[in-house]
Amino acid sequence: MNDLKYVLEAIDITKTFPGVKALDKVSLHVRPGTVHALMGENGAGKSTLMKCIYGMYTPDEGSIRIDGQEVHIHSPRNAMDLGISMIHQELHPVRPQTVSENIFLGRIPYKKAAGIRWVDKETLYTETQKVFDRLGLDMDPKEKVSELSTSYCQLLEIARAVSFGAKIIIMDEPTSSLTETETEILFRIIRQLKEENVAIIYISHKIDEILQISDDITIMRDGQLVGTWPASEMTTDTIVSRMVGREMSNRFPPKSHKPMDEEIFRVEGLTSPDPHSFQDVSFSVRKGEIFGIGGLVGSQRSELMEAVFGLRGVESGKIYVHGKEVHIKRPFDAVKNRMALLTEDRRKTGNIGPASIADNTLVVEQNVNPSRYKMPGLPFIDYGKRNADAKTYVDKLSVKTPSLKTAIQTLSGGNQQKVLLGRWLLSEPDILILDEPTRGIDVGAKYEIYELMEEMAREGKCVIMISSEMPELMGMSDRIMVMCEGHKSGELSGDDISDEKIMLLASTYKHEAAEV
Repeated sequence: MNDLKYVLEAIDITKTFPGVKALDKVSLHVRPGTVHALMGENGAGKSTLMKCIYGMYTPDEGSIRIDGQEVHIHSPRNAMDLGISMIHQELHPVRPQTVSENIFLGRIPYKKAAGIRWVDKETLYTETQKVFDRLGLDMDPKEKVSELSTSYCQLLEIARAVSFGAKIIIMDEPTSSLTETETEILFRIIRQLKEENVAIIYISHKIDEILQISDDITIMRDGQLVGTWPASEMTTDTIVSRMVGREMSNRFPPKSHKPMDEEIFRVEGLTSPDPHSFQDVSFSVRKGEIFGIGGLVGSQRSELMEAVFGLRGVESGKIYVHGKEVHIKRPFDAVKNRMALLTEDRRKTGNIGPASIADNTLVVEQNVNPSRYKMPGLPFIDYGKRNADAKTYVDKLSVKTPSLKTAIQTLSGGNQQKVLLGRWLLSEPDILILDEPTRGIDVGAKYEIYELMEEMAREGKCVIMISSEMPELMGMSDRIMVMCEGHKSGELSGDDISDEKIMLLASTYKHEAAEV
């Protein structure tokens, strides 16, 4: 490490939006060659502070210093010129273009002769490969981004940030889409960057991860600074209590629901036309039951439930709701059968970014039951009724927002997730499918979603939850179906549920799937 004490100083940063003070005199001091974790509940102001540092927002008050010199950052381009790069939580790759074109977006090398300019593809591919070689990434510079998985898009964004030669890299939930193996790749890259004296600002809700990788930890709450501590002095309990401002003795609410004998939902032999996807999967869910689905990335859990909801085609198999066979060819059919699906990727397949909270809440109900919001005898929409319904679920789920007209994309990840949950609760489903419902949200918002799941189960609904978080899967589920390579490898319930048994089933598939 060099003699410079801080590579970045944000001092008394204040930022106000209509109806909310997002930052109230927040300061952050980052040392070179360290990982500085930034933590807090959704809505604490973490992303707003980073956007001020990255030039996406202009602070109302306060100053920013780089290498001890005060700077005025007017745009992301300006921030990059000053040595700051940012990996956003919500990925924005240009999918029709190649990996190398995404890495050098805005910096594409060109050749020029006789007044004609064209892309220097040889240099583009060579320079991209140099970045991959430096980071030890096995990626093809010529591959189309549209063919990459979400996790590889995340690694692509990390490579792009490093390619700028930045001395400060902001990573916002960088492992939210990564497997355990890919997370280890990221941590190796971070250790390498630290040796090169690069400072990392690391935002994550995964406390184990923070304690493993961080040197310093700053915690924010309600737009204010709680404090900064050496990571070596922190524990899971101290981090959680300082984040939420209270002790949280339990990560999960007490199980107050009791599954009934009555079966609500059954799938028999569901098989994808793609031989590499789900094959011959059968399961059933009872009234008032929380049914977990576990498995490693690539086990086809999401693909299975998307097919159940009519988002994917099936080769064969049957679906039953309340004992009656139903034919679901599209999501409209699923909703009509009182089903709901909260998708894994809220930005890509969940929210309508520029639209308001009200519009995002009502989009399903208004399309499935359009008469609900028509004025009696008139061809007009009853906006009073629409706003009342939207407000009901904004209040019920404690969504932090200035108004119902606020664009959903301006909310924190946890509040966006609550709006999407409100959308589906408004449709009054009997079967609620939740795909990674707490990905990228803080412990407080997680607990609220867990309480909502408990409430749904108490009301006799069936809740189906796909989760990659082992504690969540074990802590919330009455039964767990584990998938491996597109097949059901087993079921666990009661005292048989353990992380060892789940991992064994997730990594090995026997042709005759049996209950363990």
